[in-house]
Amino acid sequence: MTMTRILIAVSLLLVSHAFANEEMLLNEDFFEPKTTLGGYGELHYNHIDKGENSVSKTLDFHRFVLFLSHSWTEQWSFKAELELEHNFVQSGQGELELEQAYINYHLSSRFGVQVGVVLPSIGLLNEHHEPPLFFSVERPDYAKVIIPTTWFGNGLSVYGRLKALDYKLTVMEGLDATKISNSSGIRGGRYKGYKSPADEFLYTARLNYSGIPGIKTGFSASVTKAMGGADYIDIPLSLLEVHGQVRKNNFIATGEYGMIQYGEGNLESSQGYYLDVGYNLASFFNMAGEFIPWSRITSYNTASSTSVGGDEIKQFSYSKWMSGLTFNPIEQVSFKLDYSVKTNELTKDQTQTINLGAGYQF
Repeated sequence: MTMTRILIAVSLLLVSHAFANEEMLLNEDFFEPKTTLGGYGELHYNHIDKGENSVSKTLDFHRFVLFLSHSWTEQWSFKAELELEHNFVQSGQGELELEQAYINYHLSSRFGVQVGVVLPSIGLLNEHHEPPLFFSVERPDYAKVIIPTTWFGNGLSVYGRLKALDYKLTVMEGLDATKISNSSGIRGGRYKGYKSPADEFLYTARLNYSGIPGIKTGFSASVTKAMGGADYIDIPLSLLEVHGQVRKNNFIATGEYGMIQYGEGNLESSQGYYLDVGYNLASFFNMAGEFIPWSRITSYNTASSTSVGGDEIKQFSYSKWMSGLTFNPIEQVSFKLDYSVKTNELTKDQTQTINLGAGYQF
């Protein structure tokens, strides 16, 4: 882990040195400061049937998000994202979160820096997770339990693009070892920017390649030592994930795989994947936008390996298949329908879900 941190730190220095002195400053003679407003939101209907007369039906405006950006110059700007979940916040219901709030220095397409509340670039959805960007009504389970989207925290990122290679390096707050568990992996261990300890940091390096039209592939690697305090052990851990997306000739496929390895404690690893395949039929029906039937297979286990083993591993192992329809009349608006069956490996219990959703971004 020490060597990985050194390599990431050296990479940061090399990238900074390589581009800080390049004469690529933009012409600001005619630039005027400006403020822009954006955002996204999504309404969900969930029909969940767990069998044995256990059925729930809910309507929820899951997220209302406002994005604010102000540019002082062509290089210097501020960006922030404020999210309200489940309509209101009261007595443990709903959440209000500042998911981004950073000063951005954009020297050129090759080099930029973010300082403040940042998003590490892990997987396809942690940075960009607006509803029109994924098929299902709810975000993929993988992006909730393996990569705890949305994962944000206090820190610094260096980013840029070198021809077909897109990179981002992030140093930010670490994790709380006391909240890591077999049932939820690292999700509960996020500090979310609230008085986060600065004893240990999360180091993330991500690289994407998009040199082939319609295809994007990449990976990220993250390391940290989750701090346990006086009464718990510290847990060194690493997260490695690979991802890819194909959009060619109306065919769309998206896939991700990730594994977390823990260096101490009973929990030894978490892992999961999903694969989406869809086809845009809009042109066949002479429709505007996108009309996409799709299917997904996914499997995940937040306790895929433990020192105890046996049923403790099977308890948190799930497989799931989904099928659905996604209609995007324009790029910024999405209407969705999906049906899924999720099976627990230990009990063989099945949960059937029907979801309807409407989402937007601007």
